[in-house]
Amino acid sequence: MAVIRLGLIGDNIARSHSPRLHVEAGRLCGLEVTYERLIPRDMGLSFDEVFRRCAEDGYRGINITYPYKEQVVAQLDVPDARTRAIGACNTALFGPGRPEGHNTDHSGFISAFRAGFGTASPGRVAMIGAGGVGKAIAFALSTLGAKDLRIFDRDSARAAALARTLQDGGILPGARHVETAEEAADGADGFLNCTPVGMTGNPGSPIDTGLMRGASWAFDAVYTPIDTAFLAGAQAAGATIISGYELFFHQGIDAFRHFTGAEVDPLALRAALADEKAVPVAVSARP
Repeated sequence: MAVIRLGLIGDNIARSHSPRLHVEAGRLCGLEVTYERLIPRDMGLSFDEVFRRCAEDGYRGINITYPYKEQVVAQLDVPDARTRAIGACNTALFGPGRPEGHNTDHSGFISAFRAGFGTASPGRVAMIGAGGVGKAIAFALSTLGAKDLRIFDRDSARAAALARTLQDGGILPGARHVETAEEAADGADGFLNCTPVGMTGNPGSPIDTGLMRGASWAFDAVYTPIDTAFLAGAQAAGATIISGYELFFHQGIDAFRHFTGAEVDPLALRAALADEKAVPVAVSARP
C-alpha cells in the first residue's frame, strides 16, 4: 500500500490537531497516511520555498493556514469559481502540472453551521477579521441565507475590499465594512471571530462581551485552544456557541476527500478523536 504523504504549512501550528485527524481518517478508510507540521520560520525557509519543497518531495497534498491562505493562491490552479472569488485556499493537491487549490473552510463552515442550527438563517452578522478564513466564511454566509454582514478589520482597506467583492458580485448584497467593532455589533444576531486573537500564544478576545448581548449565536474560527475568551464571552452574553473545533472537523473531512478520494464516516472519525478535547456541535448558554 502506497503511503499518502500530507502536511500543514502555517506559523502557529505546534498544537494543531490536523495530523491526528488525517491519520485517523486514513486508518478508518484502510489507507496509510502521514501528516507533518511545516513551520517556515522553524525550517529557515520562506513559505514559497516550503511549498515548492512539498511539491518536489512527494507530498500528495498540503493544508495551508494562517497567514498563508491568500499568498498561496498565486501558485495554484483553482477550478471552482467561488473559490477563485474568495481569493484564499487552505487545501492544495499536487500532481502533474500546477497544484490544484480548494477552500474547505468555506464548505466546512456551511456544514458546521447546519449541524448546529439546521436550516435557520444566520440573520444579521458581525464579523471581526477579513483575512483568508474571513473571506471563506463570508461567502459561506451567503449560501446560508444571511440577511446582512458587517465586516470589521484593523486593516480597513481589507474589510472594504471584501465588502465590495460581496456586493458587486451579488453574493451578499447586504455586506458592508465598518470602522469599529461597536458598529459591527449593533443589532447583530450572530458574531464571528475570524482573527488569530485567542490562539495559543495570542490570548484575548477581539470584541468585548458587552457588545454581544442580545446575539443568538457566535462562532470562533480559533480552535487551539477550543475554549477561547471570545466564546466564553459570547456564552456569558447568552449566545449559543459553535467552537472552531467544528470548522476544523468539517473542513478536515472535506480536505481528506480531496487528498484521497475517500469518504470517511464522520461519526466514526469523531469517536476516534474523542480523547482529544472537543465540544459538542453547539453548546447553549440557555437552559
